[in-house]
Amino acid sequence: MKIFIFIIILLLPFHLAAQNFTASVDETTVADNQQFKVTFTFSGKNVNGAKDFKPPAFSSFLVLSGPNQSTSIQFINGVQSGAISYSYIIQAKSLGKFSIGEASVEFDGNTYQTKPLNITVVKGTSKPTTQKKQDGTISNEEIAKNLFIKATVDKRKAYMGEQVTVTYKLYTRLNIAAQMSINKLPQYQGFWAEELETSTNIIFMTEVINGKQYRVGTLKKAALFPSQTGKLEITPFELKVPIQIKRTRNRNNIFDDFFNDPFGRSKTIEYNAVSNKISIDVLPLPLKNQPESFNGAVGDYTFNASIDKTTAKTNEPVTLKVVISGKGNLELVELPELNIPTGFEKYEPKTSEKISNKNIISGSKTAEYLMIPRVVGKREIPAVDFSYFNPAKKRYITKRSGPFSLDINQGERLPDVEVASKEDIRQLGEDIRFIKTSGYDIHKKEESVLFTAIFWIGGTVPMIVLFVLVGWKRKNDKLAGNLALLRYQKAQRVAKSKLKKAKKYLNENNHKEFYTEISQALFGYLEDKLHIAKAEFTIDKAKDELNNLNVDDELTQKVKKMAEDCEFIRFAPGAEENTAMKSTYDQMATVITDVEKSIVEKNGK
Repeated sequence: MKIFIFIIILLLPFHLAAQNFTASVDETTVADNQQFKVTFTFSGKNVNGAKDFKPPAFSSFLVLSGPNQSTSIQFINGVQSGAISYSYIIQAKSLGKFSIGEASVEFDGNTYQTKPLNITVVKGTSKPTTQKKQDGTISNEEIAKNLFIKATVDKRKAYMGEQVTVTYKLYTRLNIAAQMSINKLPQYQGFWAEELETSTNIIFMTEVINGKQYRVGTLKKAALFPSQTGKLEITPFELKVPIQIKRTRNRNNIFDDFFNDPFGRSKTIEYNAVSNKISIDVLPLPLKNQPESFNGAVGDYTFNASIDKTTAKTNEPVTLKVVISGKGNLELVELPELNIPTGFEKYEPKTSEKISNKNIISGSKTAEYLMIPRVVGKREIPAVDFSYFNPAKKRYITKRSGPFSLDINQGERLPDVEVASKEDIRQLGEDIRFIKTSGYDIHKKEESVLFTAIFWIGGTVPMIVLFVLVGWKRKNDKLAGNLALLRYQKAQRVAKSKLKKAKKYLNENNHKEFYTEISQALFGYLEDKLHIAKAEFTIDKAKDELNNLNVDDELTQKVKKMAEDCEFIRFAPGAEENTAMKSTYDQMATVITDVEKSIVEKNGK
């Protein structure tokens, strides 16, 4: 029995969260005269204390070789992990279905056991073993059996607006030589997509599929909210994986024999792993029993509305607070309409959100409505209704808060108060003073003032200022009534604001926040400038809109590349270091400026 100890330092992190003992075979269906290998692997942070390995009986098989023991140890960031493998070469004695029983091993006072393996033995000749060429060549078909990306969703049928979670996992039995890179990100056409939290480094676990043991790591998770009905398709996720293939020693080379080449030689090949496509059937929300207060919210929510006081004075602010919390796409949840009685001056609400993106999108959305009572008396703010559709219960739910009663007392009088009581009118009589006309030569005064420069400046300047203010107000009213135009006008300004934040994170050497802000700068600019709704935005759609605006194809390709690079760096932040951050910042600023200039020059906007 030979013991081979390999100390492997991999650039891709790999560790096991706990001690694990598994059994695996080359194939679960074999020919009656075929030899095959069964392996029992004990893995974990520490494997040195493993002892008293007990194999299964192998009563239905011939043991041709074994146990052959091998040990692998690796160190990642000073943390040790490893595995001990016990392998057997066996052959079935007869046709039929058989079971390889449990193996056991002792570690730290505990006994670990494998699960039984089921083997089917059929009539036929043994399958020829595929031999690698001397140069280490291996076919894509062979790689695909041992390395692949699997995309899964938590549901295949969902209502419009209901969260669907998609997960991409990498399965491998091969050595990955270096950092992987993204060839193509999946497209979520017809969905509002939110990235879910995953580890910045891929953490591999072990999983047995059809008797074969794989290392499995989560690459990416996303929460998808369908924005349209019908059959929607998620495109594949493509990843370029560098694989390390061991070369067979060349027996005709005297140098190999002289140096004995104990660790062997290897070569790295690039393999393009492509995930499977996924289709989702999206159902429309039922029209039956749909409440009037329903504004499209889908999920499971709680609702509360409260007022900060029940007694107030005129011209004293009163705040009504609305809080929506729970599970669902809170960013798209619309606030309920408030029916404010007359006698109040109402302002636009101040809103805030707290969103968590761990597995399920959840959190809270808060709005504070500021109202100023102008009239004395008792007022009642009607109850506030909030309705949503619960996919789990398949029905609409309405939550209600209020009504709220307010007792308004007289406060300090302001010069511009328009409403006056009888008492106020009586007091006005005491303030009347008659104009004194004696002792003044009115006509003489008129002649002395009418032809002075101060008179004409004082008369014309206010008129000019008034016209300017009226024009500015009309422009703002026009923009306020046309949200698309408003977003278009402010697109570059918002992008500059994001780039300013990115510059701050660049100076602070904050890699993650820098790439988040710089990515949002580009995406937000394109959404606003091209009138694309956030839920429908994709890079390909933005590229088509730029082409429609006669933007040069070379510039649109540069925009697409910058967007894909930013998404890749956000997905795998270890791929870029601080030396590339300054270059990325300069390139992004240049791209946005060039797009703005091209749109203005070629479209006159």
